Amino acid sequence: MPTPKPVAGSRLAPMSFPRLGGGALTVGGTRANWTLLVVYRGKHCPRCKTYLRTLDQMRGQWQEAGFEIVVVSADTEDKARADQAEFGWGFDLGYDLSRDQMETLGLYVTQPLSDAETDRPFAEPGVFVLRPDGSLLLIALSNGPAARPDLAELLDGMVFTKTNDRPPRGTL
Repeated sequence: MPTPKPVAGSRLAPMSFPRLGGGALTVGGTRANWTLLVVYRGKHCPRCKTYLRTLDQMRGQWQEAGFEIVVVSADTEDKARADQAEFGWGFDLGYDLSRDQMETLGLYVTQPLSDAETDRPFAEPGVFVLRPDGSLLLIALSNGPAARPDLAELLDGMVFTKTNDRPPRGTL
């Protein structure tokens, strides 16, 4: 039986990923700030690089609005390191997203088409916004690389939501 998808308004138990450069990145549970969690497909995905380049360019705006940014994939440390070296992203980068974590987040999972793509099942894109209490405000899941929230529109909406203390939507 498939794991149920996460529900807006529910609290995400703390979940940690290895952080490139050492330590761990943790989402869920009580935090000082809001969290923007971006799950990307991995090194093999050129659309991810475009999306993450935009996120990196907007990083200061997200941080100024009070968001901690966490980006993670199922890639190995070596692949994450190669991407970081090539693209120079300024946000923290996590790796080794586990199958159990993918299921907890409700992510779609894909078997690679070939070894040229990658060597393990990987998560399709997911974008999550969590309140400081660990509750999920926004859940955007895609089953393929071409559908992701526009980051400028998302930031504008999250600033409005924070300013006006709007509740999570889609809870019925």
